[in-house]
Amino acid sequence: MAFNSDWWRGAVIYQIYPRSFFDSNHDGVGDLPGVLAKLSYIADLGVDGIWLSPFFTSPMKDAGYDVSDYRGVDPIFGTLQDFDRLVQKAQDLGLAIIIDQVISHSSDQHPWFIESRSDQHNPKADWYVWCDPLPDGCAPTNWLSVFGGPAWTWDSRRRQYYYHNFLSAQPDLNFHNPEVTAQVLTDLEFWLQKGVNGFRLDAVNHCFHDPQLRNNPPNPEAVDGTTGVRSDNPYAYQRHVYDKTRPENLDFLIRVRELIDRYPGAVIMGEVGDDNALQTMAAYTADHNKLHMAYSFDFLTDRCDGEFIRSKVEAIEAIMKDGWPCWAMGNHDVNRVMTRWAQGQPNQQRAEVFMAMLLTQRGSVCLYQGEELGMEESELAFEDLIDPYGIAFWPEFKGRDGCRTPMLWDDTPNAGFSRSKPWLPVDSRQLDKAVAHQLQNNESMLHNYRDFIGWRKRHPCLLSGDISFYDGPVGVLVYERRSPVETLLIVLNLTHTEATVPLPDGASPLPDQPRIGKGDWHADRVQLPANSVAIASL
Repeated sequence: MAFNSDWWRGAVIYQIYPRSFFDSNHDGVGDLPGVLAKLSYIADLGVDGIWLSPFFTSPMKDAGYDVSDYRGVDPIFGTLQDFDRLVQKAQDLGLAIIIDQVISHSSDQHPWFIESRSDQHNPKADWYVWCDPLPDGCAPTNWLSVFGGPAWTWDSRRRQYYYHNFLSAQPDLNFHNPEVTAQVLTDLEFWLQKGVNGFRLDAVNHCFHDPQLRNNPPNPEAVDGTTGVRSDNPYAYQRHVYDKTRPENLDFLIRVRELIDRYPGAVIMGEVGDDNALQTMAAYTADHNKLHMAYSFDFLTDRCDGEFIRSKVEAIEAIMKDGWPCWAMGNHDVNRVMTRWAQGQPNQQRAEVFMAMLLTQRGSVCLYQGEELGMEESELAFEDLIDPYGIAFWPEFKGRDGCRTPMLWDDTPNAGFSRSKPWLPVDSRQLDKAVAHQLQNNESMLHNYRDFIGWRKRHPCLLSGDISFYDGPVGVLVYERRSPVETLLIVLNLTHTEATVPLPDGASPLPDQPRIGKGDWHADRVQLPANSVAIASL
């Protein structure tokens, strides 16, 4: 199936974490044939495409985000032929496929790194970031790893330090070397030729480092907790000026876009984690020659009140003049939204108002697997953890495994995910949320997601229209979505109490109100129950 050049604007993209989605061969790990087996379920949701987290050949020190072959499928996930079949079936169902690309670093078991570390004079000696120690033997800079501790590891073979933003098993590629950037572009094109519809570029602002190796300055905000990074992680105590988000990255993104533009309908979405994320997102999506859209972290925090959401949306709208945002409430790296945002009341009504908020923003949407079921964070014992991040910072931070537990397909002990022991435990407390149960209940969260996504597609202003906010009662979001053909007023009561919301002139209940729409309508106001949604026509 051919996709038009703007298919991604306003698209809903379903994120699949393959190892936790469906296990087709019952070895306890989800795989590509498992994704293929469930594609019809995804298509029935009404989404426009899927985003596959890494399935590449890897020693799995960081769940596949440590790649040892950028053109290979790891055997635990299947084969390249399985991937080809997946692409074909997705196209038959009208689903685009976006795949993760982890290009800022590789595995330390990649052949490139094995050769690079062998000595200081081999053909790939400069493919990674190597540096001599300081005179006292210390690392060359004060740069820190996101996962805690120094970002430099000593290698006794080369008698030098190598740089890694993440685990020591994930050495950073040297993007200042033109051979490296040329190879990365060639590997991206390999997947484009296989029929993918684009890439989600992991840690896209981490590709380049300061060639002068200057030390990062301190971040005084970390001490009082105002920084967006975990203050119990030393990474937060620096302003990351020299180890990421370097100006050279913009030129590289232009080259990536030139490649992408040779494949009609292909798109690039970038993950931007930065001290100045909004400015970086704006720069990376400016001028229509770099990223098509930037993946926002703004809704991946613990706050969900109306004032907070409005402030984040308005900030992005003010700075991303010609860019395009991509919103998400959850992913494979943060606690599930129904745990972070439920405020002790993880009920279906609250989940539905979150859904309506996400699906009525200006921009595209990423929906993380299980979100459509209202899945909550799973509580795991320390001995069950796989995530090195959680193991390092336990118990203050329990890592990312709690949002990565298997998808709930039915209420059998392994939730229909596998006939073998799953790689992470199934949360038996949530089996009543399983797909099989929800399909039988027309009022379920799953049915309401399907209904709302379908309703959204019938309203052009929600796919590409402008957004502007009205003042409302504390905790209530009131905003309009406007296009040349229609204007809708969205009213979301995110509080646990009833709210009366004044209506602008001309507002009237929308005739095709989505099923979750509620409210007692009057000429000049609408009264909304706690945790509810009302939509008007203007």
